[in-house]
Amino acid sequence: MTNLTTHEQQEIERANASGLQPVVFVHGLWLLSSSWDRWRTLFEEQGYITLAPGWPDDPETVEEANDNPEVFAHKRIKQVTQHYVDIIHLLKVKPAVIGHSFGGLIAQQLAGEGVSAATVAIDPAGFRGVLPLPLSALKSAAPVLSNPANYGRAVPLTFEQFQFAFANVVDEKEAHELYETFAVPGSGTPLFQAAAANFNPRTEDRVDTKNPDRGPLLLISGEKDNTVPVPVVQAAYKRQQDNPAITEIREISGRGHSLIIDHGWQEVAETALAFVTQQLPK
Repeated sequence: MTNLTTHEQQEIERANASGLQPVVFVHGLWLLSSSWDRWRTLFEEQGYITLAPGWPDDPETVEEANDNPEVFAHKRIKQVTQHYVDIIHLLKVKPAVIGHSFGGLIAQQLAGEGVSAATVAIDPAGFRGVLPLPLSALKSAAPVLSNPANYGRAVPLTFEQFQFAFANVVDEKEAHELYETFAVPGSGTPLFQAAAANFNPRTEDRVDTKNPDRGPLLLISGEKDNTVPVPVVQAAYKRQQDNPAITEIREISGRGHSLIIDHGWQEVAETALAFVTQQLPK
């Protein structure tokens, strides 16, 4: 059992006391759980109860994160996924799970472990068996992968790197606002794990796509995402179709990797909300 923060314990207690269908949000690299705040409001207005746990040792705020970047170092995929498994096991009702980027990968791992009632993976990082490796994805990961020493470090993105990886389809003003509001350092370890996944049979970057208890799954891709381009999401979809449960895919036109936090977030959130509501009628 991983250590839970006081805030996470309070959110679990709140969810269990509510009697409502819980929805767990999972953030990815270079963001914190606060990136889901507007989504949580939308879902709770529709009758759900939401939780947005951080990764282990995540600071509470962007300011704290940028002041203490070393806390992000050495976070492994398995460690992060297990943290969410532990939280879900404390819930009285099996939750829906929604994740973005590496959070989308973790969401699929949670589904593969049978602990998610319905899952939405948005621009999810690839897993073993997902073969496309577009040039834009390599460029997005270059700030980390270009230096092997970054495996054990926390790596911040410069504004220019963030703009390419996240904010390539919003204007300069909004890109700066997103960077200042949301960007934090990210652990280098998961990116190295993902880069080697198809060469390492024991990789932690794997998903059980065939578990019959996986439940319904929606994959969402942003048409212009540089970090997780459409072919990567399509390849994950093909792998997930081995599962007997419902598997769907949506492409959101004209959107980049910042699609959950930029001015168009609500379109993506409503797409996820519609899927969860259809699969888990209240």
